[in-house]
Amino acid sequence: MAVQEARQGGADPAAHEGGCTCGDCPHGAREGHRRAVAAFLVKRDEYATGQGLPAAVAHSASASRQWVSEELAQAAEAVAERGRAEGAAWLARLRQRTAVVVWAGVVVLLLVQALTAIGAGWTSARTAGLLSAVLVAGALTAASWFHRARGGALASVIGEDNRLSTSRAVAGSWVLFLAFAVLVLVGRLAAASGHRERDALIDGLELARGAGVVTVLAVVCGIAVLVRRVVGLRVQGQRLQKVRAHRPRAADLLTDDSGRGSFADIQYVVINGVALAFAAVRLARRPDQLPDLPWGLAVVVLVSAGTYLAGKYAEGGRPVILSVVRAREAGDLDAPIRTGDDIEIRGTGFVPAGAQGADRLARMVVRVGAVNVHVPLVPVVGGFDNPTDDLLTVPVPAEVEPGRVDVQVVTAAGVETNRYTVDITE
Repeated sequence: MAVQEARQGGADPAAHEGGCTCGDCPHGAREGHRRAVAAFLVKRDEYATGQGLPAAVAHSASASRQWVSEELAQAAEAVAERGRAEGAAWLARLRQRTAVVVWAGVVVLLLVQALTAIGAGWTSARTAGLLSAVLVAGALTAASWFHRARGGALASVIGEDNRLSTSRAVAGSWVLFLAFAVLVLVGRLAAASGHRERDALIDGLELARGAGVVTVLAVVCGIAVLVRRVVGLRVQGQRLQKVRAHRPRAADLLTDDSGRGSFADIQYVVINGVALAFAAVRLARRPDQLPDLPWGLAVVVLVSAGTYLAGKYAEGGRPVILSVVRAREAGDLDAPIRTGDDIEIRGTGFVPAGAQGADRLARMVVRVGAVNVHVPLVPVVGGFDNPTDDLLTVPVPAEVEPGRVDVQVVTAAGVETNRYTVDITE
């Protein structure tokens, strides 16, 4: 109401500053996030070229680096807040969009049935198929209302990391398809008038008729449950790093957490999509029985499922420190590590997949003895020079006592590396 009065009264629209979540407001959460990202990128590139530094810190390389890192960390957190707000608003809008897509599918089915009925005539199987689609769409719409704040009908396939789960999406597709197929048989059975026709429809539900498709359903549902358990145990055991996304994306079905295409996910989606298309055609040709998926195609789906599960076991890994050396600039003399010096921590897995954003990089910590040192953000045009996945540069604080101390990295996902012992001299 206040927003409407502000529009009618000619209030300055910039007052929203991207915080409004109204669906028709040009300054909504999505616009606010876009503006925040653009402002952050400009600020990062300015600092990368030495612009915007106050005179009080410009004379000292370490002081300017620390000041720039703090400024970028604060700006990145503001961007992250905008991203979370945009993600919540997007999930709230997703309920309506999924409902529109579901009912659009019912309309498409009606049009296809009407076109294919020309010449052949309308049959009870077509009526049963249309009514089954309406029932499934109605169930999905009702479920989406109960989960309207979590993505509507897609709430069940969104993982704990706020990404679309490939295994759940595939299993959900098979469950919906077989529910539709059984409803078609139920509709035909309800409309059957003769004992022979009813017996034939009941025989169509025999396991011998649909053994292949039932086996595939059991395997993909088992894979969905098993993958969740495997990922959870590996995260708890610090063998897999998981970073929460701001919102789900359709590309999550085919990519890993960093957005790169994943072979295991792609082949799993493609092969199951092909098998579903084949089963749908078989149901359309033989609506009096469960789709008889050939065992050859069923075995292909099983091999695909095994590949996908093996990929889940193989991905990730614990970050590891391989060496720690004193950072040396041009003209410096070789010397041992002293307090105040910069050290280079070389290893692997310091930046988890999906943690390339500045707000996540700013959360990285290096323990030097008993002192926690936040990894400074060193910007370059187009990105950051520090930290990287295989190299971190941090100063040794004055609070560290000389002697043998342990160095350990804590990533943005909260996973700790091994301890690496170094000698600090006076």
